[in-house]
Amino acid sequence: MKIALFTDTYAPDVNGVARTLKRFTDYLEANGHEYRVFAPESTKESLFSSHIHRFASFPFFLYPECRVAWPNMIQVKGELQKFKPDLVHIATPFNIGLCGMHYAKKLNIPIVGSYHTDFDQYLDYYDLQFFSKLLWKYMHWFHKPFKKLFVPSPSTLEQLDKQGFQNLKIWGRGVDCSMFTPNLEGFDAHKTYNIKEPFILSYAGRLAPEKDIETLIKTAESLPARLKEKVHFLIVGDGPSKADMMKQAPDNMTFAGYLSGRDLAKIYASSDLFVFPSPTETFGNVVLEALACGTPVVGANSGGVKNIVAEGKNGLLCEPRNPDAFVAAIDSLLENHSLREHMSRQARAYALTQTWDQIFSGLVQDYKEVLIPAEEVRYA
Repeated sequence: MKIALFTDTYAPDVNGVARTLKRFTDYLEANGHEYRVFAPESTKESLFSSHIHRFASFPFFLYPECRVAWPNMIQVKGELQKFKPDLVHIATPFNIGLCGMHYAKKLNIPIVGSYHTDFDQYLDYYDLQFFSKLLWKYMHWFHKPFKKLFVPSPSTLEQLDKQGFQNLKIWGRGVDCSMFTPNLEGFDAHKTYNIKEPFILSYAGRLAPEKDIETLIKTAESLPARLKEKVHFLIVGDGPSKADMMKQAPDNMTFAGYLSGRDLAKIYASSDLFVFPSPTETFGNVVLEALACGTPVVGANSGGVKNIVAEGKNGLLCEPRNPDAFVAAIDSLLENHSLREHMSRQARAYALTQTWDQIFSGLVQDYKEVLIPAEEVRYA
């Protein structure tokens, strides 16, 4: 198969969308499928590849890691005519996606898309709720031509179904359980970060309002005194709210900066609990990574997270934006060592069933189902 992928974020960007798409193109290449990626220039150094076409861009204000590009329309059309893809996959609804949709329709190429980010919920965290109706109107128009719209979780599918979207199909996420593992390889987080308290509670992700870092800070501050002296929060990540977080942070909170791969896995595996209050996740990659490392999760009962965390089995779910609920969950688990051990085993066992190859082979099969009834592609 020949796939043209249009996205406003791609490796070496470090967000979940970019990493998922890079893994997918690696899978396509390893399995004999040809692809071309049309994406913005990255703010990070990226290796040249003839498979990837980059365009000048500027950051999107709600999500700076997702960039709004100025694609060269003539170049895009020429590349598509030369490559002759069987399918166009549009991953984001900005300029690159609009460009891909325009030429896919013009050249009669079947279009599919994927829904990665719940921008409607983001509006609430930036006091822009009045844009909600306009946003949904645009999203309906944008996704209408898609033969299939892939969503990462049952909760996102349910949300979009209620909004009247059609041709929805779940495209889940996997985890590399050889990288994200309970094995610490001699790493000692207490020593590395000079942590004196016995319990480590970690968070990993973008440090921004839509991740509800306010609840994270309030949870840390609201722990009962008997726990405060035993608990240390280890925060992994970067983002626009980091400076304010560091000003508000209690003494028992350390900021480790951005980490990835085995360095990140060792933090998960060193933690007694992974605390993730974000209610805006369409999936929650970091939650699955933590589970793969055998770390029980205390997360928001919202979005994709509630489809990954099995209540009472590999973690606990809390009412979103409710620090008291997070405090109660943390308290109950830290006071019950045997339950944490049980959840740790269940967490790892669940993650082992979520392989990337299985996820991507299912997506390719969905591609084939789109192409079977399609008429022969004609290139103008």
